[in-house]
Parts: sequence; C-alpha cells; structure tokens
Amino acid sequence: MHAYRSQTCADLNISNVGDTVRLAGWVHRVRDHGGVLFIDLRDHYGMTQVLCDADSPVFKDLEKVRAEWCIRIDGTVKARDESLINSKIPTGEIEVYARDLEILGSAAELPLMVFGDQEYPEETRLRYRYLDLRREKMQANMILRSDVVASIRQRMWDQQFKEFQTPIITASSPEGARDFLVPSRQHPGKFYALPQAPQQFKQLLMVSGFDKYFQIAPCFRDEDPRADRSPTDFYQLDMEMSFVTQQDVFDTIQPVIGGIFEEFGGGRKVDETWEQISYKDAALWYGSDKPDLRNPIKMQVVSEHFAGSGFAIFAKLLEQEGTEIRAIPAPTGGSRKFCDRMNAFAQKEGLPGMGYIFWREKTADSVAQELGIKVKEAQAKLKSGEVEGGMEAAGPLAKNIGPERTEAIRQQLGLGVGDAAFFLGGKPKTFEAVAGRARNVIGDELGLTDQDRFAFAWIVDFPIYEKDEETGKIDFEHNPFSMPQGGMEALEGDPLKVLGYQYDLACNGYELVSGAIRNHKPEIMFKAFEIAGYGKEEVEKRFGGMVNAFQYGAPPHGGCAAGIDRIVMLLANETNIREVILFPMNQRAEDLMMNAPSDPSSDQLMELGLRVIPQE
Repeated sequence: MHAYRSQTCADLNISNVGDTVRLAGWVHRVRDHGGVLFIDLRDHYGMTQVLCDADSPVFKDLEKVRAEWCIRIDGTVKARDESLINSKIPTGEIEVYARDLEILGSAAELPLMVFGDQEYPEETRLRYRYLDLRREKMQANMILRSDVVASIRQRMWDQQFKEFQTPIITASSPEGARDFLVPSRQHPGKFYALPQAPQQFKQLLMVSGFDKYFQIAPCFRDEDPRADRSPTDFYQLDMEMSFVTQQDVFDTIQPVIGGIFEEFGGGRKVDETWEQISYKDAALWYGSDKPDLRNPIKMQVVSEHFAGSGFAIFAKLLEQEGTEIRAIPAPTGGSRKFCDRMNAFAQKEGLPGMGYIFWREKTADSVAQELGIKVKEAQAKLKSGEVEGGMEAAGPLAKNIGPERTEAIRQQLGLGVGDAAFFLGGKPKTFEAVAGRARNVIGDELGLTDQDRFAFAWIVDFPIYEKDEETGKIDFEHNPFSMPQGGMEALEGDPLKVLGYQYDLACNGYELVSGAIRNHKPEIMFKAFEIAGYGKEEVEKRFGGMVNAFQYGAPPHGGCAAGIDRIVMLLANETNIREVILFPMNQRAEDLMMNAPSDPSSDQLMELGLRVIPQE
C-alpha cells in the first residue's frame, strides 16, 4: 500500500464496502458522540467520514486529534445506515472505520477556522493565507482560476496563436503607471524595471515576423489599490496579431472571452451581440468608459429645457461655455422618499445635491393648492370630474421650470406615472463620474439591473489627446502608441479631434480588455509625440528599441490584453480581486505573510551602491 493514501477523500463509494483503505488529509471537524468519534477527513478532492469507537486500537490517540491536524488513517470501508446517508457529498453512503493512525502534522491553536463560514478581518486572512486557502470557497476560486487559464490557452492554440515568454527584467517605460525599479549590481547607479506589460516586446515580435502571439503574462505596476485591481502585480492574456484591422482583433478575442464566460459562468446569460459604443457616447449615456449594460438606463442631455428657465442655478450655469445639463431617467423611482435618498447620495459624493422631478397621479392636495380651495373640496371635484385628474410633476425643479418644460422633459425621456428623473449640470468632466455612479445606484435600488447576465460592449474611438484646462498644454489622454484614425493627415488638424484605433471591452461595469491597432510608422509616431511636446530625441531615448525596429519593414499590427484576475473575479461572483489571487497584497501593498516590503541589509545596499535616505 502507498505510504500515505490508497485513494483520495472523494473516491470511496458503496462499491468499496469491505475494502481496507488508507486516507490522508486534514481533520475538518471532530464530533464526539460519547464513546464514538466521527471525524470529517478533508483533502483537496473532497471529504470522507471516519468512524472510531472504543474497540478501535487507535481510539485514545484519535481523541487527541483536533481541527486541521494532518493525519493518515488506515481502516475498513463500511456502509452508512440508510438514515445517516449524506447525499450532498460523493462519499456520503460510506464511512471508514479507523484501525490505524499516523499524525503527519499537528496544528497549533488556529487564528482562523477552516470549517464554517465565519468572517475574519482581511489582515488575519492575508497573514495566515495558507489557512484561508484551505476554506471551501477559496479552494473553489483557485480551481476556477486554474481551469479558466487552461481553457484560455486551449482556445488561443486552437486559433493558431503561438505562446512566447517575454522578459521580466527590462528597461523602464512610461505606460501609464509607476514602474517597479530594480537596481543593477553590475551597473552601479542604473536600474532595470519590471514590465508594466509586454507591450513593446509583443510589438517587436510582430516586426520579427511572428504572426500571432499570446502569453499569460505577469505585469507589474506600482499602483494605488482598488477592489478590482492589485496594487503590485497581476496576470493578463496578452495577444498581438499582424496584418489586422480593429474588427479582426474583435472577431478573434470575442469567441475566447465569450466562450470562457459561457463555460464557467454558472448558467448566467452571456450576451451574443457585443455592441460597439464610442467613448464619447459612453461618457454621455453611462458616465463611464466601462458601462454596466445590465442596467438599461441611458442618460440624456436636457440643457434646452433649462436654458432661460426659472431654475436659476441651471439657467446661469448654461450661460458658461462648455456646460450642459444631463438627466438620469429613473423608471419606477417616482417617490419623494427615493428622490431624497438619491439627493443624499449626491451629497455624500461631494456635490451640493441632485435636482429631481417625479411624476405621480394628481392628488387632492395639489389641486387644493392650485385652486386655493380646501382638500375635501378638491377631492369632490376630482371625484365628480369637474377637475380633470391624470398625471402631475412634483419636486422643486418642476415648480421652478413650469409645466410646459417639465412635460417636454418627460416626453424626451419617455417617462410616465411612477417614474422620476435626476439632473446634474456643469462641465461634463466635473460630474460625469458621479452621474455614472448615480446611474448604477438607481439601477440597483430599483431592481432594473439584470443580476443574472454578463453584458459586453466594445468602447471605441478614444481621443488620443486632451488639453490641460489650467496650462492649455496638449498631452496624451490615452495610449500614445495607438494609430491615429486618418494617419498623418489627422495629426495636421485640431489635436483634440484626433481619435485613435484604441478599444476597451467592458463587462458589467468592469474593463476586461484593452488594446489598439498600433502606430507602426516612425514618421507618424514622431509627429504624434511632437504634438504632446515630446521631441524626436526624447522619443528615441525612451522607446529607441521599438522606433529603430519600425525602420526595418514593420507590418501593420494590433492586439489587446485581457485581465485574468478580473475575469475570474466576475466568474466567481466576487467583488474584491483579492478573493481570486492566491497570495495577494493588502490595501497598503504589503505582504503580511512574507513580511514584504522589508528593509535591505547594509551588505545588500553596499553591493548595489545604494543608500536609504530616512523619511522624516
């Protein structure tokens, strides 16, 4: 018999009754029924119930065993009584009568319990991650991650992509985040960098004549943490193709991503049609370039209804250049209570408030106020038909702008009795993000967002440049390596109108994929950087390897990268990315388990020619 096990803790069933077996695993829990011990023995594959009574030669030894001890059991497989069968597990029809025991590893007092669903502080979970990972949910999440990666690889191989590994130690390259720098011992005073992404290398692979590349690539960025982003490192499906258009990239990656969500989405609906929405329209309709399309709400511009109106705040605002008023429709949100709640939400977001109008059946109170009569008299007039009933608009905004403008707004937004609309104004960039969050809250609270669906959309036509409002300086707003739509000719005009062949894939409010058709012509690249104030010498210094390569017959090429961690987070129905990463950092970018970052020794610093300056 094997030294540790003849089967796993998921293998045994009724056909094994009478067999002598050897199992190894962790004690999930112990139940003492007065002279009879029941132990749930757990390994990576499943659970088996072990039985031991006073007749067993190892009874006294098993009495000392506690939760999470690692043990080996020899015993005989027995059928459970019919009334004690556990249909929830594969081994639920049998149990193993223990005849021999070996303690493989005893456990100290546990800082967190593996059995059960207790909540523990994140600090405890990360410090003792090896225990946290024993828990059923965490095991399932990590198995899911492994299976997703395996499926992605197979899908890419099936499309004739070749997998290559690009360098981990490279040159520093500004790609939108801070680099992790690595000091060089052999070249004192100089530094390597960990790659933020394999961006330049994968483009160089296309110049090298490889037609389709991919890898499951580790990427390193010194970023501030968020619930959906790791602060240090992450993994992405990185891919690049030669001789392709933007649509070719979409047609290639869509069946890969869509197939993954169909395979591992647990039966949730996966959109078959992936809409293409311009960056400009996404900002207008959803207040975000990663909209959650499970929510049907679309925002609209309603400036014309407030220009010159009795609502002075919006009317005066619209006299300023570049301002507008946007409405967030809220079907079924037509109650003062809900409107007040959303107004409070806006105040928490740092705004003075959020204007609103809601529509309701005409009430006796409003008729009495309008006609200057008593409520009872108004009720009688409504009942007799002397005063026409129907719908009325309510809320401070409705009173200020009057019934004609209010009705025009209602018709534009397609709303009716029981519905509401919320309004924000100013220069769009100052309120778009808050409007987008308000749209999400409204969709969730009113039950409009379809929780059982994965909704995808390509966001396209990103602007390449933006202007600093204070300095007037033109700089890159998005990926500087994207090919401008219209090529060199587009760069001769207004830079703020230049769009790039850049695209993101949004799913349920998260960015899953980002990519572009690359700018592969040196003359267009130099011109693009020149507009943003970067001279030819600086471009050659920062991106010399790639620029030089482009002078030797670079093919048109493009690709994208999909965030593995974020994909698994959505599939696992988690809201925090740390739930699907084996050994994540905490919110302060610290590894509590391995005590990183740590202080270097004086010998290490001396060897590298470095000195740490104490922080005040």
